[in-house]
Amino acid sequence: MTADGQRQNSRVLSGVHFMLGNYATVEGALAAGCDFFAGYPITPANEISERMAERLPQVGGKFIQGEDELCSIYAIAAASLAGAKAMTATASAGYNYYQEGIEYAVAVEAPCVIVNVQRCRGENFATQADIMQMRWGAAGDHEMIVLAPSSVQELFDYTVRAFNLAEQFRNPVIVASETTIALMRERLEIPGADRIPVLNRKYTDLGPDKYKTFDAPENGVPDFSPLGKGYHGLYTINPHDIDGSIEWDPIVYEKLYKRITGKISENEHIISHTESFQLDDADIALVTYGSEVRPTLDAMELARNSGLKVGVLKLGTVWPVPETRIREVAKQMKAVITVEMSIGKYAGEVERVVAGRCVTARATKNRGIGHTAEEILEVIKGVRA
Repeated sequence: MTADGQRQNSRVLSGVHFMLGNYATVEGALAAGCDFFAGYPITPANEISERMAERLPQVGGKFIQGEDELCSIYAIAAASLAGAKAMTATASAGYNYYQEGIEYAVAVEAPCVIVNVQRCRGENFATQADIMQMRWGAAGDHEMIVLAPSSVQELFDYTVRAFNLAEQFRNPVIVASETTIALMRERLEIPGADRIPVLNRKYTDLGPDKYKTFDAPENGVPDFSPLGKGYHGLYTINPHDIDGSIEWDPIVYEKLYKRITGKISENEHIISHTESFQLDDADIALVTYGSEVRPTLDAMELARNSGLKVGVLKLGTVWPVPETRIREVAKQMKAVITVEMSIGKYAGEVERVVAGRCVTARATKNRGIGHTAEEILEVIKGVRA
C-alpha cells in the first residue's frame, strides 16, 4: 500500500488541512474511536454522511443510511448498547424527529453523539434557534450535554470531546454545529493520535451472577457489561430498578431519575468549558457561543479601540449552563450582554444566572445571518449610555 493509501486508511489524519467543517466533524469522530454511524439525508449536514460512508469502512467501522431519522437515532442507541462508539448527524428539522430516540438513550444511559447542524426553518441560512430544543426536546426528566463549536478546528476538537463525555457519563452528547461553520473551509490541524485524549467506557469487573445493569452510586454512572459474555440486561425506557427490570414503584422511579440527572448536573465543574478574552480589566462582558464568537471578538476590539473596557466570555459548553463561571464574571462587571443568533433564547439563561449582580442586555438577531461587529458595538454603546 502506498503512503497516501496508508494515511487515508488511518483513523487519525494527522497534519494540517484546509477542510470543510462537516468533514472536520467526521475526522474528529474517527479520531475519538467512532465505529458506527447511522444517518438520513438532510442539508446542510449531508457531507457528514457522505464522508462517513467513505471513511468508516476504511477503518473497520459500519455505516447505515436509515430510512428516516427514527431509524437513525434508534440504530445508534442500539449500537452503543452493543459496545460501539456511535454517532448520527442531522439538521434542525431532522433533529425534531430524534426526540423519542434521545429520550430512550437517556433512560437506558446509552452513550452516543448527535450532531445538529442548525439551519433556519426549511432553508440553509444561519441560526442558533435550536438551542432550547437541544436541551429540552426529549420527554421526561433529563439533563443534556451540548457543546457549541465556533470554527472548523473546534468542530474537530469538540467532536472528540463529545465522544469522551458520552463515554464518561453514559449520556447522549450533542454537538451544536451551525450552517455557517459546517459549510466553511478553514485551516484544521489534526495532532498525532498519541496527542488526542480518548476515553472509553468502563466495563464491570463483576461476574454475570453479581452484576446489576444500572447499579451505580448516587449521581454516578453504572459500569457496562461486555456483550456476548453471559450478561443479561433489559434496557427499557420504562422506570426500572438496578436490575433493569420494569418497576413502577414511585420511590424507585424518583431514585433513578435523580441519578440520571444528577450525574450531569452535579458534575458541571467537570463538563463545562469556557474561554475568557480580556475580562481581567473589563467592566462589560459579552457572553456568546458558536459562530457568534467571531463577530463578538471583533466587536470587543472595536469597543476597546473606542476606549470601552469590554471582554468576552465564550461558552464552549452551553448545557449544562456554566453557571459558576458566569456568576464569577458577573460579580466583576457593570453589565453582561448576551450575543446570540436567535430571538434571545439562551439570553434568558444567562440573565437567570446573573440574577441582578449587574445590568444585563441582549444583542439578538435571527435573520439568517450572523451579527456584524458594528451591530454588537451599538448594543454595547447603548448599555454605556
